[in-house]
Amino acid sequence: MVMGSVNFDLVATAERVPLPGETLTGIDFGTFYGGKGANQAVAVARLGYPVSMIAKVGDDDFGPGLKQALRKAGVDTRAVEIAKGSSGVALINIGRDGQNNIVAVPGANGKVTGRDVRKNAALLRKAGMILAQLEIPLDAMEALAGFARKNGVPLMLDPAPARELPVDLMRSTTWITPNESETRVLCGLPHDEPVTPATAARCADLLMERGPRNVVIKMGVQGGYIATAGGIREMVPAFRVEAVDSTAAGDAFNAGFAVSLLSGKGPLEAARFAAAVAAISVTRKGAQPSMPTRREVDKFLKRA
Repeated sequence: MVMGSVNFDLVATAERVPLPGETLTGIDFGTFYGGKGANQAVAVARLGYPVSMIAKVGDDDFGPGLKQALRKAGVDTRAVEIAKGSSGVALINIGRDGQNNIVAVPGANGKVTGRDVRKNAALLRKAGMILAQLEIPLDAMEALAGFARKNGVPLMLDPAPARELPVDLMRSTTWITPNESETRVLCGLPHDEPVTPATAARCADLLMERGPRNVVIKMGVQGGYIATAGGIREMVPAFRVEAVDSTAAGDAFNAGFAVSLLSGKGPLEAARFAAAVAAISVTRKGAQPSMPTRREVDKFLKRA
């Protein structure tokens, strides 16, 4: 089960990501369906695992297409509602090295509330795991986390965009999966401090002290640091690929990690599977279009 954002992405590619105040001549432009919640739901569906989504899209020109794209990918969209006003939109700049920066305008995503949790309680109770992010209002996230904790449903939180998180939300989280920049915010590190494996180990322990039972720190080309309540403290390496677009790589990882865990794999094996899903995604343009199928991931892992 995924509760989160659905966006229409406008993507401009240039030689590099522009500096503040700088204008660059672009190389390419495209539009894609995105949003961290929708990306994760589509990625789960592409991996062949059943998934439903709670979300809202606008009644503008983008809304119907966003919902249809989810349905076409195999996501159950019964709980995706159409709200008055604009859909969520993301403006994305990408450099040739695959790095990006993103400005997301919430639109209908900002209208998701705790009422949506209560309305879809029966659907949520059936979930093997709930995936969530921070591109919907925090009060909706708090309601979702409280529901998950009360009903014993594991919650995987992707804390993006990064912000201070309420104590109850942290305590209701089974897995928290920050990337490097989000780790800096959550752990109070300087914005330019590199996140090394040693730093990740310290931050993972700090995060677990605040409530989450398990932590994955996503560290790009370095791989991921896994810390669990069961005592695992280990780096899982990334796969070396030629990156084209890193948009939604973290979403691909979360989806792969959740699917693998729900399929009965342990955290380290699940993280390796998730790293493969993410690696394939960065070799393709766009958010949802970059998500691989289970067959593609299995083939990639055999070659690796």
